[in-house]
Amino acid sequence: MNKGHSLKIALIGTRGVPANYGGFETCVEEIGQRLVKKGHHVTVYCRNSYYKKKQKKYLGMNLVYLPNLERKSLDTMSHTFFSVMHVQSRKYDIHMVFNAANSFFLFPIKLLKRLVIINTDGLEWKRSKWGFWGRSYYKLSEKIACLVADRLVSDSKGIRNYYKKKHNTDSTEIAYGAYIQESKQPEMLKEMGLERNQYFLQITRFEPENYPLLTLRAFNKLDTNKKLVLIGGNPYPNEYTREIEKEAGKNVILPGFVYDQNLLRELWCNCLAYVHGNSVGGTNPALLQSMASGCFVMSIDVEFNRDVLSDCGVYYKISEESLADKMQWALNNHDKLDAWRTKAQKRIEEVYNWDKITDQYEGLFINLRYS
Repeated sequence: MNKGHSLKIALIGTRGVPANYGGFETCVEEIGQRLVKKGHHVTVYCRNSYYKKKQKKYLGMNLVYLPNLERKSLDTMSHTFFSVMHVQSRKYDIHMVFNAANSFFLFPIKLLKRLVIINTDGLEWKRSKWGFWGRSYYKLSEKIACLVADRLVSDSKGIRNYYKKKHNTDSTEIAYGAYIQESKQPEMLKEMGLERNQYFLQITRFEPENYPLLTLRAFNKLDTNKKLVLIGGNPYPNEYTREIEKEAGKNVILPGFVYDQNLLRELWCNCLAYVHGNSVGGTNPALLQSMASGCFVMSIDVEFNRDVLSDCGVYYKISEESLADKMQWALNNHDKLDAWRTKAQKRIEEVYNWDKITDQYEGLFINLRYS
């Protein structure tokens, strides 16, 4: 940090820290604690309902707890509304807001001529869970974000290109990070009846745009005694999730959501191959973590995933036959996969490390504040 450039920074729009829920929360925790160590004052706005224990500080960050309406469509926006009301009486140098969907509520800060940065997130309107009004809201929120933000942050080249083309607005490209992981307790796999290099893995919400059903159907085409582990589910069971349960054979394991970080580490580090089916949005934390865990990654072929995985894995088209071919190739060439795994971890170390990402955020904050 440049001498004399200590900033007061508010981090708004996430569930809060400690990070127990998702990618944005992990990002806030990782960059927030590092910004504190660099001499900045960081305040994180947390949602009341997610934290029974209310701490005043965490890893040097100040925590403010405010209400949120516990409904899927109102959770994020309601808390951002209360956060914006609160920050108006504070004198922050930087208001770092996560998720373009929050942009509607930021006009009061702009009227005070405060600096606002928005991390856009992915293309939420493409997700199948939203109906007409939800998709319309998210599309409009992108336009509003371009108006109210002093600077947008995109987490990948694909998202940056989208905002340039669609909204004629450039952004600063800053990715997420991940930690290199190694297997420490492989015996934990026995709890799920698994052995090292004897299963394919996918960790995702069971939504059509993440293609877990395609993964299952591709696996069912194989003649193998290997297993498929599909971690995840959907809080709102539907026909899609029921179809997954219906078509899962004896070699398919559906444990639901897994929150034990030690078990997740072992699942990632010991799989034969990781299938990444997420097709919407920018830098996906699960893809980063699979690379950081030394997985051989088979990714669905979309621009956002190529931005991250580059040449450190293989790609399949959106078809059962294409993925089944890649799975069969991995089975036939299991002794050649270590080179891919090493390459993926090296890319994480060089591009997606939290120290480098924090430096990028700090540089952006200082340039905006003092330019």
